[in-house]
Amino acid sequence: MKRFWTVLAVIALLVTTVCISRPLHAAEASPVLAAMSAELERSLRILEGEENPPYFLSYEIAEIHSVSMAASFGKTVRRINERRRHLDIDVRVGSYELDNRHPRRGELRERGFSQLFTEIYVPLDDDPDAIRSVLWWHTDKKYKQAVEDLTAVRTNVQVQVEESDPSPDFSPAEPIEYIDEPAALSLDVEAWSEKLERFSAPFADHGTIYRADASLTAQARTRWLSNSDGSRLQTTRVAYRLDLSAMTKAEDGMELPRHETFFAYTPDGLPGDEAIETSVEKMIADLLALREAPVVDPYTGPAVLSGRASGVFFHEVFGHRIEGHRQKNEEEGQTFKKQVGRRILPSSFDVIFDPTRKAQGETELAGHYRFDNEGVRAQRVAVVEDGVFQGFLMSRSPIEGEAASNGHGRRQPGFEAVSRQSNLIVQVTEPQTAAELEAEFLRRLEEAGKPWGLFFEDIQGGFTLTGRTIPNTFNVIPVMVYRVFVDGRRELVRGVDLIGTPLTAFSAVVGGADRAEVFNGMCGAESGRVPVSAVSPAILISRVEVQKKDKSQDRLPILPAPPLAPGAAAPMPPSVEGKQAP
Repeated sequence: MKRFWTVLAVIALLVTTVCISRPLHAAEASPVLAAMSAELERSLRILEGEENPPYFLSYEIAEIHSVSMAASFGKTVRRINERRRHLDIDVRVGSYELDNRHPRRGELRERGFSQLFTEIYVPLDDDPDAIRSVLWWHTDKKYKQAVEDLTAVRTNVQVQVEESDPSPDFSPAEPIEYIDEPAALSLDVEAWSEKLERFSAPFADHGTIYRADASLTAQARTRWLSNSDGSRLQTTRVAYRLDLSAMTKAEDGMELPRHETFFAYTPDGLPGDEAIETSVEKMIADLLALREAPVVDPYTGPAVLSGRASGVFFHEVFGHRIEGHRQKNEEEGQTFKKQVGRRILPSSFDVIFDPTRKAQGETELAGHYRFDNEGVRAQRVAVVEDGVFQGFLMSRSPIEGEAASNGHGRRQPGFEAVSRQSNLIVQVTEPQTAAELEAEFLRRLEEAGKPWGLFFEDIQGGFTLTGRTIPNTFNVIPVMVYRVFVDGRRELVRGVDLIGTPLTAFSAVVGGADRAEVFNGMCGAESGRVPVSAVSPAILISRVEVQKKDKSQDRLPILPAPPLAPGAAAPMPPSVEGKQAP
């Protein structure tokens, strides 16, 4: 899920609750955390004598051990085992009211999006001297840059027009101490390599399927955080992601993908082999059917979105526009900034972001975490209650009316933390059954004089644009769409993207079903890629708009696929080798 372009904005005030806790059986802190805390204390003591001493300093080290493997058309194409440690340093000079991280208006266009990312590696050995040497060198560089940036910020503030939101640039937070038990990957590499070959092999029986990958990514992430608030965190997260991805093309050149993703916190949490093989069979049947499906022309009218499609719809249309830092950035559209206290959805709708929730029923949620990347405890945030908008997702960047973080300051290592989504959960207090929702859908089609409407069953992902200088729009990318006629008949179609503008789209939401579905994915934004989930029932929308999907101009293969010897796997196209499934 790819998005918008903005720069870090806003921040500040005070937090009212003290959060100091340990697990019941606390583990010993790693030498890594001890080295970080010692060097942080030394740096603050020495820099205190400078003209512009830091008022806040934070170190975060993330150790990532990942094993990834993939098979294509029944043969292994990739097997990687890597371990690395990333360092992020946040040095703030000035004051909570105005510091070096204050956004300089026009800055992002001047320096480019890629320069938001910095990569600092830390030794893998738990050698305190080696770790402290890296911390010392990069703290010195970061501090000098921070002082230089503060001068530029003060100049920028003086020459620009007065900002509409005068909130401070950062907020204090109470210290948290939490030491987690270490965790490691538990994976039978050989067994999974064989499974991936077996899962990807059936695609080889069909010469019109041009790409077919089965991949597994297992990742253990240990995170250490020490900051001048007094927080000391050592947390671990182990997760497993299985991806099935395949693609065919229609006669007119349109690429037609199918994806299935499975997420769990243990290998046993992933579906069994039989369930995966059933998914593969369905993907093959869908791909073959999509090649023959008619293309739909642009359409406006009633539609039903499945739970998965609805989850992505809410993520793109709503979620990114209520990330707090966007409400202060002068280059953002700020769609919902003045909507607090107003009804934006039917009264039966609630929308919650809850990173503390680890599962929805038997499905584990990728957006779960205990503490964010700014040392704040994860919190459940009800952003819509009874259809009324309540507030924003907050990092430690205050905005007008929101003085403190609610635990949503997140980042990929190497980026600056900003407010980001976690587990988005849509609840409908007066749900309809699937049959009732479909009956209402057909009634609205007939009332609108439409011979048919659209049902979006599955999606690939989506993206959204939230700035002021470009149209404030979204695009949800479906892969399985059905034309539903007023008599209830369904016909598979292809070639449409679900588009629109947020306020218009939200005003057309009518109702929801009684069973939630889960979409787990990775979301990309200006603080990098972070894991997220969307939980939602199917919803009925009185009016959607779709446009024609972009299509490749490349011709279909001139050569037919080579014949297979009995029991042989298909030869792998060069474009597939080493490619990871999306």
